[in-house]
This record gives sequence, structure tokens and C-alpha cells, in this order.
Amino acid sequence: MNRKKIVAGNWKMNGSRSENAPLIEGIQSADGVTVIVAPPFVYLSEVWDALSGTPGVELAAQNCHAEASGAYTGEVSPQMLKDVGCTWVILGHSERREYQQENSDLLLAKTKAALAAGLKVIFCCGEPLEIRDADQQNDHIAQQLRETVLTLPEADWNQLVIAYEPIWAIGTGRTATAEQAQDMHAHIRKTIADALGTTVADQVRILYGGSAKPSNAPELFAQPDVDGGLIGGAALKAADFNGIIEAAKTTSK
Repeated sequence: MNRKKIVAGNWKMNGSRSENAPLIEGIQSADGVTVIVAPPFVYLSEVWDALSGTPGVELAAQNCHAEASGAYTGEVSPQMLKDVGCTWVILGHSERREYQQENSDLLLAKTKAALAAGLKVIFCCGEPLEIRDADQQNDHIAQQLRETVLTLPEADWNQLVIAYEPIWAIGTGRTATAEQAQDMHAHIRKTIADALGTTVADQVRILYGGSAKPSNAPELFAQPDVDGGLIGGAALKAADFNGIIEAAKTTSK
């Protein structure tokens, strides 16, 4: 199946007014590829305004709350994100699972709230080093999905994208190969097919959330079940991000 590739840039807690403007201006237009940028909350409106001159590039938030409004100091609702131009939100990122102890129940509630507000969701899953070394990664990932997005109705999957994070290969000195990425993406697709059928599994896009860069993106994106990337550090440099976008365009043909 020809699934339109996605290149999503997660800026994490990086950026400034002086840095953001040239970065946005340097990002090439999305031609045949869905391009998404996810800056910190405080820059969402400014980045949205700056994106007006870059056709096809969409705005994402890095998180949201599970409630629409209320006495939740420091939180941001999906409705607020929609109001400032977001069409996407990233949920379940490994850093939030680890540092903010976000569990499956909370992530499912956030996902439901985001979808109800009209946002599309990039839902992350991944396994740490000890799980990979114990060869339990397939069961671990399947459980993460079964406890969360696989409980959602089939209709919601038009607004869902899965991002696989090989946590074991980020900052550990270990490298995930394109073959390892493909193996896990194929496993994720089979897990979805077993739960919801092949129609849903064949249409859902699964992104690679490892250390993608211009040099390895072509090989990664050429894998049959890798439908683009959730990009970290390389999203902070326009030249690198453009190189990854170009790889997505090339492997889409």
C-alpha cells in the first residue's frame, strides 16, 4: 500500500525566537510528504505564523492534558492547541513516560481527549535496553499498544500515527539497523492487524523515532513498513531536516 510518508520534527525543549525564525524559513515545502514541526508550547503561535509561507508544513504540540479546561495549573488542553493552529500532538514519548511517569491509563485518556478535540495523534511506543537485551521487545511493544490505542474504535485510526522509539539505541552507544527498524515496524503492523484487522493495519503510518539523519534516512525510509520519521536533533538544523524530507520524497516514488 502506498502510504504518504511523514517527517515530523520534535524540537523537544529547544529553540528561541532568534533561532526559530531562520529554522522555519529554511524548511522546504512539503511536496508529496507530510511535514510536521513540534516546537515547545511557548513558541507554537509564532511558529504557526511563520509557517504561513511554507506550503504543506503542519504544526504539532509535544503534549497535552486530558481535560478540556479547569484548575490544572501549568497544563495545556487539546482545545487550546487547536486554537493556536495545531493539527497534531505527540503523545507517549519515551521521555515523558520516564520523566513524568506517564502510564498507559493517562496516555489513553490524553489520546481520547486529543482525538475528540479534532487533533491527530502521533502515539509513541518503544523499549529500553534491558527489554531489548532480554529479547522481550515484541511483547513489550504489543502490551504498550494493547493497553492504549488498540482499545480505540477503528474509526479513530484515521487520525492516528504510531512512532516507534528504539530507546535502547538512543544515547547508549548502540545503533539500530534499518533491518531492526523494519522488523519492529512489521511487528507493530501485525499487532494492529491482529487486533483491528488488515484494513486498519495497512493504512496506518508507522514512523521511526530513532536517530534518523540525512545519511541513514534513505535506507530507513526504503523499508516497506517504515513510513517516515519522528526526528529529534536533526530537526533543529534546516539543512539536516531538509535532507531527511528529501529522503522521504525519494523513497515515496
